[in-house]
Amino acid sequence: MQRIRVILADDHTVVREGLRALLETDSSMEVVGEAEDGEEAVRLAKKLSPDVAVLDILMPRMNGIKATRQIVETVPTTRVLILSSYDSDDYIQELTQAGAAGYLLKQAAAKDFLKAIHEIDEGNAFFSPAVARRLRDQCRESLVSGQPVSRCQPVYAESWSQ
Repeated sequence: MQRIRVILADDHTVVREGLRALLETDSSMEVVGEAEDGEEAVRLAKKLSPDVAVLDILMPRMNGIKATRQIVETVPTTRVLILSSYDSDDYIQELTQAGAAGYLLKQAAAKDFLKAIHEIDEGNAFFSPAVARRLRDQCRESLVSGQPVSRCQPVYAESWSQ
């Protein structure tokens, strides 16, 4: 069985170390690189072609939104999972439009983080339950009111049941 190759990008060393330790508990995953800013994350993605890139939103030199966009455009085989403490609708919309395959809040349980990486590696979307509900509700409201559903386009049915 081939392991899921992951890079981690967060400007807090202790967060990266904790995520690495958690991923090392799952024999199906391998951390192949770590970055402390968005520019380094993009460089690593181009160099290592990981299966999944786990990115924070707020990082120095290049934020997670720009890094997501660049990774998705230059390394289309790499899927991006956002791991953030921010659950702003604006961030979620920007990141899904930039091509992020998932958005997980840092308050999530460790098992949800591991599940998110597995789901994203398999080509599915994965959103924290609270985020998925809000996206579902926004889509439903847009459809009922006849408004454009641009916020809904990146959301997949699989993520609504999370």
